[in-house]
Amino acid sequence: MQKKNGKKPNVKLKLFWWFYKPVQSRCFCSGFCIFVGIGYETSILKKQHYPSIPLAQILIRTCVQHKIQHIVICAGSRNAPLTNGFVSHPFFTTYSIVDERAAAFFGLGIAQQLQQPVAVVCTSGSALLNFYPAVAEAFYSDIPLVIISADRMPHRIDIGDGQTIRQTGVFEPHLEASAELMPDVSHATQSLLESPLQTLIPKDISEKSLIETQIKVQTHNHLEIARVLQMATTNKGPVHLNIPLEEPLYGMTTARIPLDEMPKTSNPPDESLPEQDRVIWKTAKKKWVMFGVLPPDTIAPQWITALCNDPSVAVFTEKTSNLIHPNAIDAIDVLMAPLEQEGSDFYPALQPELLVTFGGMIVSKKVKAFLRKHPPQQHWHIDSKKAYNTYYVLERHFKMTPNRFFETMYLETPLPIQSDYQSLVLDRFKHYKTKGDAFVSQSPFSDLKAFQIIFKNFPKGVQLQLANSSTIRYAQLFDVPKSVAVFCNRGTSGIDGSTATAVGAAQVRAQPVVLITGDLSFFYDVNGLWNNYIPAHFRIIIINNGGGGIFRILPGEKDSEKYDTYFETIHYRNAKDIAKAFGFKYKKVDSQWGLKYALKRFYKLGKQPKILEVRTPRKLNDKVLMDYFRTMATK
Repeated sequence: MQKKNGKKPNVKLKLFWWFYKPVQSRCFCSGFCIFVGIGYETSILKKQHYPSIPLAQILIRTCVQHKIQHIVICAGSRNAPLTNGFVSHPFFTTYSIVDERAAAFFGLGIAQQLQQPVAVVCTSGSALLNFYPAVAEAFYSDIPLVIISADRMPHRIDIGDGQTIRQTGVFEPHLEASAELMPDVSHATQSLLESPLQTLIPKDISEKSLIETQIKVQTHNHLEIARVLQMATTNKGPVHLNIPLEEPLYGMTTARIPLDEMPKTSNPPDESLPEQDRVIWKTAKKKWVMFGVLPPDTIAPQWITALCNDPSVAVFTEKTSNLIHPNAIDAIDVLMAPLEQEGSDFYPALQPELLVTFGGMIVSKKVKAFLRKHPPQQHWHIDSKKAYNTYYVLERHFKMTPNRFFETMYLETPLPIQSDYQSLVLDRFKHYKTKGDAFVSQSPFSDLKAFQIIFKNFPKGVQLQLANSSTIRYAQLFDVPKSVAVFCNRGTSGIDGSTATAVGAAQVRAQPVVLITGDLSFFYDVNGLWNNYIPAHFRIIIINNGGGGIFRILPGEKDSEKYDTYFETIHYRNAKDIAKAFGFKYKKVDSQWGLKYALKRFYKLGKQPKILEVRTPRKLNDKVLMDYFRTMATK
């Protein structure tokens, strides 16, 4: 290092130091950089440019340290240092999405697939608020989404400047972590000193004190950013980093701030299973095991086989469980809806002694109603992170992986107890399913019939993304090939980001991705298609029943002006012009024969993504579905 003013600089200083002075002409700012520190890597400096604002550079490089590769960027000016930093670094894969709500769900779709943190970046002000639906979904679906928002300096908030809102803590109830990051004082120092409102540094601060203050700022920011990013990884949920930035915003440099290596962390070990709980499992003759949302391949096949071959266990799955076995009840409402219609005396035989649940949210309202009215003696939930008291009798939360739970139960205990519980429940389910399948084969064209045709002709080896509301509920009733992975935003169960999530998922999956969505979900999230990243193998099937068809199934007044306008929200739109605007090949059908013919061509690869719009009769759909359940319930 060179000496300054005859004194040797303190080698402990870790500082990226800018002085700004006004240029007399044209009112621009320029500056020079003095780099003080250790760890100077000449080869890196020659190759890589970083933001000249220290906080922005620390953020970029800490993301590299934590291997956060995919960055979704929304247009803006205040976030220019972040945008330039991410785009300029070869480690990152960056995406430009204009609409913030769509961008956040796009990032969520990537994180959903990779099960790794994905960052979404926006400018200051109201832009940030549009991330909230995806933040809530990530929180309840345990998806690691990193929100990075640019902000004005603290003394600029609430003084009447444009696009300034109170950004700190805006997502707080739905976050795993956030950080109070400190503004740099070495950047735009003169602007700070000229502001009568700032309290970051005193007017008469010495150069030495300024350097010391900046060192403290940088140390604090690096540690806090690292802590928050680590929480996104270990806790599998959303985090928020709010980055206060001052103009000038666009400067870049090759000088690197020395950063400490972050200590490696590991997930806490699975807790042990007490012997008395193993005894409860071993002796219970009526065990109900239910799987909610799970990523594919979460549970080893050997444990699914052991579970489904245990005569004391009735296994319930949903399409989003990504588990298929001949002895599993994979269409819960096919069992529960007819029983509900019958007012069945089968309820006492079905009521479990022990309920064990895995995974996320359960779609079926009917099974929730049954288990709340006919509760088990105990409810256990197996999850490394959290447990919901969905059925009001949660007794134990085992913080362990499903595989570890089954390994304990089936390797460390004797053979399963003798019981007829599984066969009793499975026989009733198969009886109802046979009658239901016969009804659907003869039913008129409707939502139910359309779903039966779609699932019967579903190709192997693709990924299925499902929208919420009626789409996910109809999908539960039909089989999918074992090789098809199924996803749906079941955290908050909203319709607001299904399309954008599916498009995001398609970025990191080579196999075709198929989104099945309702008309309101599709039109609501049409900005999910406003990007340049839709691959040719992406497919959308829209079930267009002219409004919110699910409301026709629910109790309440129907076919009045109030109902049509404010509940079902009847419309006469189609997706033809939208498909054209976003470069999709488009086909519309309104009959079962048309649908069968269209599906033969729909999945063939081509140069464009495709939309298949299926028009169904608005006033017939609810009747067909109700008749389907009633038919299964008849003796």
